[in-house]
Amino acid sequence: MNQYYVQEGNKRVSVLKYFGAISVPGYVTRIIPAREDTKESRIYYEFLDFYNATNINYLFFSQEGAYQHLSYHLGHSRYERWSMDDRILFRSCYNRFADAFRELGGDKLNMTIGDALLIYLDLFDYSQLSDETPSEIKENLKKMWAEIELHDTKEKPSVKYDPEPEQKKNIFTKLLTGTDEENITHIAFINRKTPETSSWTYAHELGRLYLKDAFHGSVQTKAYDNISGTDNAIDAIEQAIADGNEMIFTTSPEFLSASLRAAVDHPEVKILNCSLNASHKYIRTYYGRMYEAKFLIGVLAGVMTDTDKIGYIADYPIYGMTANINAFALGVKMVNPKAKVYLEWSTLKENEHVDLTGKLYALGATYISHQDMIIPRKITRQFGLFRVNGETPVNLAFPAWNWGKYYERIIRNVQNGIWNTEEKSDAKKALHYWWGMSSDVIDVVWSSAVPDETRHLLDTLRNAIRNYDFNPFDGILHSQDGLVSKDANHHLTSKEIISIDWLADNIIGRIPTADELREDAQNVVRQEGIRKEEPVL
Repeated sequence: MNQYYVQEGNKRVSVLKYFGAISVPGYVTRIIPAREDTKESRIYYEFLDFYNATNINYLFFSQEGAYQHLSYHLGHSRYERWSMDDRILFRSCYNRFADAFRELGGDKLNMTIGDALLIYLDLFDYSQLSDETPSEIKENLKKMWAEIELHDTKEKPSVKYDPEPEQKKNIFTKLLTGTDEENITHIAFINRKTPETSSWTYAHELGRLYLKDAFHGSVQTKAYDNISGTDNAIDAIEQAIADGNEMIFTTSPEFLSASLRAAVDHPEVKILNCSLNASHKYIRTYYGRMYEAKFLIGVLAGVMTDTDKIGYIADYPIYGMTANINAFALGVKMVNPKAKVYLEWSTLKENEHVDLTGKLYALGATYISHQDMIIPRKITRQFGLFRVNGETPVNLAFPAWNWGKYYERIIRNVQNGIWNTEEKSDAKKALHYWWGMSSDVIDVVWSSAVPDETRHLLDTLRNAIRNYDFNPFDGILHSQDGLVSKDANHHLTSKEIISIDWLADNIIGRIPTADELREDAQNVVRQEGIRKEEPVL
């Protein structure tokens, strides 16, 4: 594959090469190997699609989906034909980047120039690369070289399932620690929406406000709300740094690229992004094992249903969401094997003006799982797990994000030196915090409508999850497409749970493609979508 052989004319080619000819005319016959279910074959056929659109045959990748990813960065769809100007500009960019990459020792790495270029474009726009001189490209590469090396080694991220034990301060340390301006830590939060328009932002805002009491004035925070798009996110982060913030939490996966770019430019600032399945050296990511709470709520729904039809309304098909959906369905199945979970997506274009609760109720689902939390000033009971009976919904339970405790522990890790210790112990790895019930950052709130006997069952399961005695994804697992795991003793790894791209066999529904979603949802899916499909332009 991608190998070329000269059948005749060796002498002619050698002579032309000796005299410095930049090209040799000739006829090329491509013998295409049969398509196979191997990574090498799939990448090769992606290359053929790319070549048919671009006539570029010098660009190679080692990972699937890379050609599509590159096309997105360059503003092209997958099968869109490139103009001559497109090819000339890209060749110029590629050559300048390749020269800089080789000068820094790129030839010694186990990656292609294309692989490195794609990492570069995740941080620096193609339009910027187009205008950069070789020396500027080289300087940018130097700044982000740890990111290149991380991808080269393919080191798995270091996943922290629980916070490190907090170091107790003695009374003298406490007395000596003041709240004067020099000792105040300034922290910024970059939010995609506002607390008034988004339950997700509202939950993080509660976490931010929690810090005021937790640190008794030694921590000051500021929120930058209603930030959309990578460019605006970069501007917001730069403003936060200019305002004197030493630590920045970007609370949406959509801000991953912007966070990484800012972290490369400002190594003195600690930047964390709220997302899953990211592996980057210059930033840390954090999220919660929400699937633990969703499993318990699924158990409750399976016990309470009187129709064996249960509704589930999800938003984005991103990392973590499918784990939540499946954990809920597995909880239902554990106590009620006959019950089915009917899945709907609120971000589908076709559902934009649809009453999904009413739609599910019409199908016979009297118990429905919806958004985790209400939006302030929006009076509704359609959150968590609720029962629909044609009148006012009755809430039974909802999953709780305790972002305040999450942020508090991360900040204290910085203050007591644990942050630096983690950095040294995992020097060659990306760091990801993935805390759950065991850390008190995830929980479930039950209403009085839950029977005492059922509550006892749920509390028993919750304690087992908190103590790591039970995991919803252990044992035999069936998907809509067949057997996922046939071993009763099998344990899905954290990577396997995070990147679940299947649905349990008791779910009626599917995972939508990116082009089926509203534009605002597409932006999130481009960053954290579980299926790397052709970008929607």
